[in-house]
Amino acid sequence: MIKNIKQKWVTLLILLSFSAVLNAQIDTTFVSAKMNYPDFLSLVSKNNLGYAAEKFNVDMAQANTEASKVFPDPELAVGASDNGQRRMQMGYGFSTELSWTLELGGKRKARINVAKSTAELTKTLLEDYFRNLRAEATLNYLTGLKQKQIFKVQFNSYTILKNIAATDSIRFKLGSITEIDARQSKLEANSMLNDVYQSEADWKSALLELGTMLGNQKADTLYLPSGDLTKFERIFNLNELIVTAQNNRTDLLAALKNKNVAQEVLKLTKANRILDLGLSFGLENASVVTNVVAPTPSSNAVSAGITIPLKFSNRNKGELKAAEYSLQQADVVYKQTELQIQTEVRKAWFAYLTAQKQVKQFDTGLLADAKKLLDGKVYSYKRGETTLLEVLNAQRTYNETQLSYHETLYNYAASLVELEKTAGIWDINF
Repeated sequence: MIKNIKQKWVTLLILLSFSAVLNAQIDTTFVSAKMNYPDFLSLVSKNNLGYAAEKFNVDMAQANTEASKVFPDPELAVGASDNGQRRMQMGYGFSTELSWTLELGGKRKARINVAKSTAELTKTLLEDYFRNLRAEATLNYLTGLKQKQIFKVQFNSYTILKNIAATDSIRFKLGSITEIDARQSKLEANSMLNDVYQSEADWKSALLELGTMLGNQKADTLYLPSGDLTKFERIFNLNELIVTAQNNRTDLLAALKNKNVAQEVLKLTKANRILDLGLSFGLENASVVTNVVAPTPSSNAVSAGITIPLKFSNRNKGELKAAEYSLQQADVVYKQTELQIQTEVRKAWFAYLTAQKQVKQFDTGLLADAKKLLDGKVYSYKRGETTLLEVLNAQRTYNETQLSYHETLYNYAASLVELEKTAGIWDINF
């Protein structure tokens, strides 16, 4: 008889367990699409809308380079005069003049150099944008993996408490425990279910962020990342990282190219202070004059001239000083960027070493010990040898240990991403 009752309990627990699994799954209103990290990063480089928008800056800079090559346009002037043909018979007159500005001082070459250096700076800024985008996308990918593990931890904890609650309900009916204990275990299970719902929502939000990084326009699609968060161990030398960063960081290269732009702008400003010459060529035609007092035959006149502007405006050196200050500022910004890079690399290196030590703490058996403690408490509780409170404390300890483990793994991976981003290197693949 007792054997049959135990078999019924086991069957009931199994059914309740399956029921819990069905109730805590992601709803089917979303379409799931699995992907690995290399494919994800490739799609980011192709489909990210922010990156696509930044690429237009390069196109515009190249277009400006072409525009800087043009010469000043010539001007054509046409005129006509009536000297009193009908009343005094003095005839008509026509004039045509072609004028053109001859730029001196290498203005056109200076404009082209400014446009070219600006285009090079724009390309470097685009590379730096992708450096940051790649790191941000990787962190979002890692967040998706972390939230999945957190969801699993919460769901497994809920399953354990749900099974305990189901067992306690049966034990209460059999008179083994009081109604208060049965209600307490049921309450704890329902409370844990709320945590499951929250972790599920956080997981969905993380997956939706991946869709944003991919430029996904389909709001009902969830991209499911795959990968192992335990494959982020590297060995670095701090001094080598600093040297590598100074050689490879695109923002430092951008600061250097910004100095080049400031130098070219200063040259252009100086060239613009040199006067330009105006060249003109004209043709005038006067018709025959039939006036009896002073009859005159028709005539043609050709003229040519040079216009020399008086550059009194050169006495104002405000624009020249502004260009010189801009060059000095660019030099200071370059030095500041170089110093900032050294600081960032050191901070990222220390953060990575700290995260590495924290991960190794879990290799000493923290998770296994917490699991053994929980299993022992659950077993003792079913035998009536311990209280529900002790089981709940063991459950919370195990839960917190697992959550801490996955959070530490994420921080370890994230610190590597930050370190490689600051060092200007990238070998992450998992």
